[in-house]
Amino acid sequence: MNRLLVASLLAILAAGPALAADRLPVIASFSILGDMVARVGGDRIAVTTLVGPDGDAHVYEPTPDDVKAVAGAKLLVVNGLGFEGWMDRLAEASGYKGPVTVASNGVAPREMAEEEDGHDHAEADGDHDHHGVDPHAWQDVANAVIYVKNIAAGLDAADPEGKATYDANASAYVAELEALDAEARTAMAALPADRRKIITSHDAFGYFGAAYGLELLAPEGVSTESEASAADVARIIRQIREDAIPAIFVENIKDRRLIDQIAAETDAVVGGELYTDALSAKNGPAPTYVDMIRHNIGTLTEALAPKP
Repeated sequence: MNRLLVASLLAILAAGPALAADRLPVIASFSILGDMVARVGGDRIAVTTLVGPDGDAHVYEPTPDDVKAVAGAKLLVVNGLGFEGWMDRLAEASGYKGPVTVASNGVAPREMAEEEDGHDHAEADGDHDHHGVDPHAWQDVANAVIYVKNIAAGLDAADPEGKATYDANASAYVAELEALDAEARTAMAALPADRRKIITSHDAFGYFGAAYGLELLAPEGVSTESEASAADVARIIRQIREDAIPAIFVENIKDRRLIDQIAAETDAVVGGELYTDALSAKNGPAPTYVDMIRHNIGTLTEALAPKP
């Protein structure tokens, strides 16, 4: 090996840690945002995701490592809409005073209505107060475009030297998301009108249903901390029977026993697993936001398409 090659390799090895150290430290509150932030930020940032794959941000309890990570961040990216009720407490504990990008800014919030049995899906128990608003706005891919533009603006402000990179990455990502949105609309429109009603574990698909023409029911509210009452379950079972709802679905962040109980008492089949509030692990079917939406589209259409 000649001296020039050796010198080049040593220079690369020496530069590696320095380049990593120069990356903008960014915190994303949960895995879906973490993927979006990584796509926009590229190699200029180092993303730490607090609630990881298959994690439930509704009931998350921050750790000492989270406090340390937030304290060292230069940008904090959150969903907003009351999703991360624990975030204010975490930011205070860490002493974080830096910029915060609320990814959902500009989204038209979906308000939660009270159910017929009087069960209010608006959580108001301190750390998990949604103020009657559904926080799962990312389930409409058009809203994900808003998220990406907000993330790019946050990164531009935190690292002006990287603006050209962030804006170019965001532009490419938005084009991909717009194509994905059209893909979802086409797939759902192909389903017969009488097969567009589904049951999920908790009320996380409202934006998806409104955008793509599905009617969704859930025995639990918008937060997974909300426990389904006997009246909730009875109402769901009654509606499955009355409306001949073809399929019910489990979620990757939820215990499936309640859904299995409902399936056992009706003729509905368990149509598969949907990803709602978290991505899968890297070796799973939904390691990125785009993969998650495609997986959910495929699972829904396979279960709801008319059977020969």
